[in-house]
Amino acid sequence: MELKATSLGKRLAQHPYDKVVLLNAGVKVSGERHEYLIPFNQLLAIHCKRGLVWGELEFVLPAEKVVRLHGTEWAETQRFHHHLNTRWLQWSEEMSNVAAQVLQQVVDDIAQSSEQKKWLTRQQTAGLQEKIKQALTALPLPVSRLDEFENCREAWRQCQAWLTDIDQSRLAHNQAWTDAMLTQYADFFSQIESSPLNPAQARAVVNGEQSLLVLAGAGSGKTSVLVARAGWLLTTGAAAPDQILLLAFGRKAAQEMDERIQARLHTQDITARTFHALALHIIQQGSKKVPAISRLENDTQARQSLFIKTWQQQCSEKKAQAKGWRQWLEEELNWEVPEGSFWQDEKLARRLGSRLDRWVSLMRMHGGTQAEMIESAPEEIQALFSKRVKLMAPMLKAWKTALKEENAVDFSGLIHQAIIILEKGRFVSPWKHILVDEFQDISSQRAALLSALRAQNKHTSLFAVGDDWQAIYRFSGAQLSLTTAFHEYFGEGDRSDLDTTYRFNSRIGEIANRFIQQNPHQLAKPLNSLTTGDKKAVTLMSEDQLEPLLDKLSGYAKPDERILVLARYHHLKPAALEKAATRWPKLQLDFMTIHASKGQQADYVIVMGLKEGSDGFPAPARESVMEQALLPVPEDFPDAEERRLLYVAITRARHRVWLLFNKEAPSVFVDILKSMDVPVARKP
Repeated sequence: MELKATSLGKRLAQHPYDKVVLLNAGVKVSGERHEYLIPFNQLLAIHCKRGLVWGELEFVLPAEKVVRLHGTEWAETQRFHHHLNTRWLQWSEEMSNVAAQVLQQVVDDIAQSSEQKKWLTRQQTAGLQEKIKQALTALPLPVSRLDEFENCREAWRQCQAWLTDIDQSRLAHNQAWTDAMLTQYADFFSQIESSPLNPAQARAVVNGEQSLLVLAGAGSGKTSVLVARAGWLLTTGAAAPDQILLLAFGRKAAQEMDERIQARLHTQDITARTFHALALHIIQQGSKKVPAISRLENDTQARQSLFIKTWQQQCSEKKAQAKGWRQWLEEELNWEVPEGSFWQDEKLARRLGSRLDRWVSLMRMHGGTQAEMIESAPEEIQALFSKRVKLMAPMLKAWKTALKEENAVDFSGLIHQAIIILEKGRFVSPWKHILVDEFQDISSQRAALLSALRAQNKHTSLFAVGDDWQAIYRFSGAQLSLTTAFHEYFGEGDRSDLDTTYRFNSRIGEIANRFIQQNPHQLAKPLNSLTTGDKKAVTLMSEDQLEPLLDKLSGYAKPDERILVLARYHHLKPAALEKAATRWPKLQLDFMTIHASKGQQADYVIVMGLKEGSDGFPAPARESVMEQALLPVPEDFPDAEERRLLYVAITRARHRVWLLFNKEAPSVFVDILKSMDVPVARKP
């Protein structure tokens, strides 16, 4: 069957198409110079229109494309349209049955995945989305027509929900699954810790993403969640004990973790490791030569003595070295350097010892040659950094010589060796689940070890707990961006926030949280307190009021209540504490640096040294070229890490915090805290 334009209609229309022929499952529209074949599976609609005299057929195609035939006799146009439309609709009904079967199969697959009693990961839902897209390419009908057919409509709308808002569909499923798990395993969540896990903690424990970062403020139960996660994997049969790797950042933290696991999970089959212990285990399993760890790694005094001795020898034997070091100390660090043989000055040597120790550690952590180290430094400081590297070269050589004499390796070398063994496939990871505590302290080198482990098995999950607000170890190589941009480094997954602190009252929480979140680079998260605190829970006070404050505390602090006195540096320990044992014998007083107080808690906290100057708090922002070249780039915000340090200090306290400042040269933090309505007391 065909339809042609009349001679007059053809001449007046001046259109490329003047004839349409009905085919088996389509139409062919043609003219003197043009021809267009339109299969039914590309046809969206057929419109029949009447002009003043002649008829018009309009074929609507995808992408808003339209093909028109003008100038046909109206009655013939109506007859042709009726016949064509009937054939097209019959074909469409037949094809809708095929489409319905395809869509229903996809819906059944989605339902099967959703009905399975497991968490739907982002990776799995992306797979479902891809399956839907593939199914749509197999349909005999244009997707835009599916809503026309009752047998396709419901299945298509379900598919659309997964295509247009996959996150909402995934979250709805996972929320329902989580609620079911919290009900089914209610006894587990009520007994795994000394008090039942709160909803946020429980949700984090059951989260099934491949990469999960649990962000938790001070005192919110990070370690409890980590232990509960290990218990959850065992209870649900998701992993055997030897398939769970627990990582902590120090031997003491690992021992404490082991004690909690034994107390809570009643098993000794899971033990926490440090990253260095993990590296040693990998080397032991993947190499014939098992290294020993240098004794110097665990003896700070001996290590610094080695560097100071080498430094003194270099300065005394080589004028160029002495000149270079004098310039470094005076011009870059702004230190007062004695005339003459300054390297013999004991006070200067002691002060430099910790710096030499840190710089050698950073150079070893970098792992490359000196040329590669210089090349990787920012271009604007490369020339100066090159000079510093040459001055440090003898210290680095002395360290390597000491290791060779011991036939041992240092911690950086240990991790480097482990990564090489993993990359060469000499060690096959038995772990399906890696659980990491205090993740904000991770360095790029430790992150590389984790990545090498997970590269062996893409299904290995990473469950990390940390707090970017407590990231205070950048000076030793910790890289904050590994936490704040977690999923960029460790793969797509989830973030879960713990929203309740069990340590400090609401006033301490309010001040600490507002203070730290003034830095826009810190991740925003809620942190609610269970107890209220009065306005004086955080108080500013002159540092000359320390003794009157301790006098007053001695009147009401109970013998079992701990008082922490914190300072930025060891040498700022108040002289008043030397007589504390006899003047305030009933007070449980402990002094430590703020860095050392991480993980500690006390009923009362006294923070010393809020002043300006070289020993001030915040510490002067000026960094050595060594730090600028070898450490991660800091956030573009004033005193960012020092703010986190004060946050750590404040959040050690359960009941009250006193911030003692120098009246003549107060810290910049004092005015910031005053603007947040922290009261200033003239006396305790």
